[in-house]
Amino acid sequence: MNRVRLREQMDREVQLFESRNPRSRDLAQLAQQNLVSGVPMPWMARWPGPFPVFFQHAAGATFHDVDGHEYVDFCLGDTGAMTGHALPQVAEALHRQASAGITTMLPNDDSVWVAQELSRRFGLPKWQFAMTATDANRFVLRFSRHLTKRPKIAVIDWCYHGTVDETLAVLDHDGSVIPRPGALGPAFHPRDTTVVIPFNDLVALEKALAVGDVACLLMEPALTNIGIVLPEDGYLASVRDITRRHGVLLIIDETHTICAGPGGCTREWNLEPDFFVIGKPIGGGMPAAVYGMSADVAERLEKSLVVDDVDVSGVGGTLTGNALAMAAIRATLSSTLLQSDFDYMIPLATEWTKGVRDAYTRVGFEWHVQQLGCRAEYWFCPPPKNGRQAAESIDHDLDAYLHLFCLNRGILLTPFHNMALMSPSHNKQHVHIHTEVFNQAMDTLVP
Repeated sequence: MNRVRLREQMDREVQLFESRNPRSRDLAQLAQQNLVSGVPMPWMARWPGPFPVFFQHAAGATFHDVDGHEYVDFCLGDTGAMTGHALPQVAEALHRQASAGITTMLPNDDSVWVAQELSRRFGLPKWQFAMTATDANRFVLRFSRHLTKRPKIAVIDWCYHGTVDETLAVLDHDGSVIPRPGALGPAFHPRDTTVVIPFNDLVALEKALAVGDVACLLMEPALTNIGIVLPEDGYLASVRDITRRHGVLLIIDETHTICAGPGGCTREWNLEPDFFVIGKPIGGGMPAAVYGMSADVAERLEKSLVVDDVDVSGVGGTLTGNALAMAAIRATLSSTLLQSDFDYMIPLATEWTKGVRDAYTRVGFEWHVQQLGCRAEYWFCPPPKNGRQAAESIDHDLDAYLHLFCLNRGILLTPFHNMALMSPSHNKQHVHIHTEVFNQAMDTLVP
């Protein structure tokens, strides 16, 4: 890669971005007065360009910004809007339930329907609710320590499970557990709470769990937040065997890997977790998350959840399981993320994958592209085997250039990755637009 040429091209794209987005620039300057970093959430400042684009209206697979530009959205709120934006059935359900009451700390019939549907989709018999997948993960980690009487948890190197303190840990080059780069104000050193294991490394897993102090292994069936890293053949089956042999509870987090099918990788790959966690897309954009558990775990756990002081157990929250969230989940799962949707979305991701591969091959780049269900991502290297390889292969300058090039031409990709996610509202024309723009970007990078 000619780095001088890349910098020159990036300068041109920044100038184009600024000229295209005067209203977003003005709003960004105004936002600096009262919003930290000028945005409601820090991640919103991590897009390429000197300021974020301010959106005005989103529907289906597209959105419009305040300067009047339309974008094909392959980010979809980093999976939160995987069903597509502004689903009418979800909006109607939210309005109907908001008019009938939101928070009473009492169940309604939606919660019964949702639990039955979750059991049908994912195979676990018992369910509970949370506001976010972060909360759900915190709760099941606490349950795991309680049930096993063991102090530590295990996670995969360069994993991501939200803002859970114990999971913000990686391995350094000598194999020691250290705080993940970027983690602010750790409450404790993660080596005291967490064992970190490389993905696809069964020898390391066996060695770590043999010590006998690990309560659970929390993992995605395929890494996603560091980029798509797929499991090797037989890896997940062996993970299940090893965890069972050492009395370690297996927690599968499918918040992103739901892209594999309506029952996630758990159904597609016949996984058998003790706990299951998912958030983001199940509420059609409404904050909601759930966690399920096996019959054995539920039987052991329920004795501890009917005591008088369960309200200070470290699990729950006043708004957890509120009627508005239940209505959103029911409206979403009864109408979308169905098998018919995945039968439509996965071929779109395959076509996106082929378009990207053909484009970089045409200009002689030895890049690669990975697909997991209706999600796909390109790499500037051979497909990584684990999180460290993925992290070390990141090319921040090239990432930023390709993202900004696409953004300037009406395409939004997932920040932090070169990733596209398909929704039921995407179509072949959306994919072809990306393929055309990606080919244009390739031509700017070669003499």
